[in-house]
Amino acid sequence: MQNGKYILDLNDLQYKRIILSGRRRSLHLFLWFAGTVAVSVLYGTLFERSFGAPKEQRLEQEVENMKLQFSLLERRLDNSLTVINGLKLSDDIRYRPVLRMDIIPESFRNPGFGGVDRFRDLNGYINSGMMKEYRIRVEEIRNMVNVQEESFRSIKEKATEWIREMEYLPMISPVNVMYRRGDGLKFREVHPVYGTPQWHHGQDFNVPYGTEVFATGSGKVIETGYNSGGFGNRVVIDHGYGFQSSYNHLSSIKVSEGMVIKRGDVVGLSGSSGTSSGPHLHYQIELYGRVENPLYYFNDDLTEDEYFEMIQTLSSKSKFR
Repeated sequence: MQNGKYILDLNDLQYKRIILSGRRRSLHLFLWFAGTVAVSVLYGTLFERSFGAPKEQRLEQEVENMKLQFSLLERRLDNSLTVINGLKLSDDIRYRPVLRMDIIPESFRNPGFGGVDRFRDLNGYINSGMMKEYRIRVEEIRNMVNVQEESFRSIKEKATEWIREMEYLPMISPVNVMYRRGDGLKFREVHPVYGTPQWHHGQDFNVPYGTEVFATGSGKVIETGYNSGGFGNRVVIDHGYGFQSSYNHLSSIKVSEGMVIKRGDVVGLSGSSGTSSGPHLHYQIELYGRVENPLYYFNDDLTEDEYFEMIQTLSSKSKFR
């Protein structure tokens, strides 16, 4: 049977082929196409309502991924802030107080961000508020890191200078600590030689004749020789930072004017030159011309062995410089 549409004719009981006009064929084709489209739309709508559009699913997945990334970023920011606050605490209670440096004001560490909208490029997004909040936190942490980095640079410079200062200041005993000390910084009613009342500006050490006398701090020798003011053979060292130390009544001088010496170097031997009632060392410290008590500048708890071990260590360092 040929392709086509047939109908049974009841009059003669035969199938007869129906030939449609072009207009009816077009109408049938249109109805078939319209029905197909309607069914497709219906199924598409039902699918979208049940499972969502693929594009929307992708966008929702991207949003979830972004939220996860922001969550991880927040955790890293919190960890960074904890580390920075720990460094800040070390700054405030350790390094700066020890080095006599001012504490950095909190307003300088966290200046805040006001004025114009600095993050207007983030406007118009679904999560603009959240993104701006994180940008602000990042900027704050970046500022704190920069301030802390500059603080550590200043502390390092100050520490280097502080180490040098500790080397130069007169901070050890000029003779073995085993020797008994004589008169210190005080007003004496009777001078042992003149018999008159007057101030004693320094610390006496009752040491035997010829005892080694050591430089109590590094510095430059600015005076050597006999002093006519009663100090006899004398050595004066300028330590910088306003400090000078002098070693008086020596029997022998082992340094010369202009020499740069290190703490622990021998400057002379004790004696009784000048106005003196017997062998001893008169040791004196001045700070910007004002007489200081030498006992405030060295540790009196060392044993004899510990003292000479310290002197030998200082002398070894001096030879290799």
